[in-house]
Amino acid sequence: MSFATTPQQAAEKLRNTYRKVPRSGFIQRDFGLWMCREQWLKDGLPQGKSDEELFSYEPCGKFNLGGLGWTEPAFVPEFPETVLEDRGETEIVQDCAGRGVLYFKGRRQGFMPEYVSHPVRDMRSWQEDVKPRLQFDTPARLVQRQAEAEAAEKAQKQGLMVCQNIIGGYMYLRSLIGPQELLYTFYDAPELIHECMKSWLELADAVTALHQRAVFFDEVFFGEDICYNHGPLISPEMIREFLFPYYQQLLSNIRQRQPEHRELYIQLDTDGNCRSVMDLYIEGIGCNIFSPLEVASGSDVVAIGKAYPDLVLTGGFDKRILAAGRTAIDREVDRIFPVMFQRGGYWPTCDHGIPAEVDWRDYLHFRKRCLEFA
Repeated sequence: MSFATTPQQAAEKLRNTYRKVPRSGFIQRDFGLWMCREQWLKDGLPQGKSDEELFSYEPCGKFNLGGLGWTEPAFVPEFPETVLEDRGETEIVQDCAGRGVLYFKGRRQGFMPEYVSHPVRDMRSWQEDVKPRLQFDTPARLVQRQAEAEAAEKAQKQGLMVCQNIIGGYMYLRSLIGPQELLYTFYDAPELIHECMKSWLELADAVTALHQRAVFFDEVFFGEDICYNHGPLISPEMIREFLFPYYQQLLSNIRQRQPEHRELYIQLDTDGNCRSVMDLYIEGIGCNIFSPLEVASGSDVVAIGKAYPDLVLTGGFDKRILAAGRTAIDREVDRIFPVMFQRGGYWPTCDHGIPAEVDWRDYLHFRKRCLEFA
């Protein structure tokens, strides 16, 4: 077992994880500290040190290409942030994605946002105010993409993996139309859904083609958030009809631009209970990495790892157990880590953002236990 100290060592460790090499050592990185950092600093977390120093994280072994959104579409230009309505202690603000968001005055973080409106209401609003922001040949977009492609080329020459991040089709549609309104739109205006997805495909294909002139991809990562605690937020039939044709065409085009026989990993950020869509995404788009397995929704990483030996899995460590103290942490570490270490293909992280209820000293204990499997 070894701890990666250079980006190149971290990249090789990541490749071994993706290849599902048994006993190759867990990647020593986590995500989600934004939820707890402010409270931890108040509780005595040492200041002036990086996360790598504090929590013994390894360097990042991959370069993440952007330009195609994640939780919001990749608008250029973005919508201007403006106050739409003053409600006394609260206000409705138009955010960068054109949504009306209800905020407490003076606060933008630390709570789940409440969206009261979305930019796509009908075909007219889509065509006039939203679709133009998704054009590929906007000068500002081209400058950004070319600069990032050059940075990715340098990283790849240094031995790092290259990952293209893309907002998933469901996440994209939900951001445009709204989670509840979207469900009606699938039935009432399917042509609008397809028009939106055509633009998603056109932009994603153009941006990835530009990037692939400089680099080849090791991974394509879709930010989808398509599941909640009981399963998918839309039906398998809707996924097949409204999402998969565009995913399949994009991935086919990307693969045609790749070197022959180059492995391309497809990762899906599902959230929630992903068991009921795993087979669907494996068969539909060749997905082979799922993240982050959320325990509260019933996603047990050991059980899923046994049922799907060919999949790479991330997450799976219950945030509630992190908050329950060291005895509970040790019990869960001992249940999960030896099994998944022998299996390979597992990246242990908290199953989502680390809540402020977790004591930073207990998190340090968790990190020390992770290092036993480095």
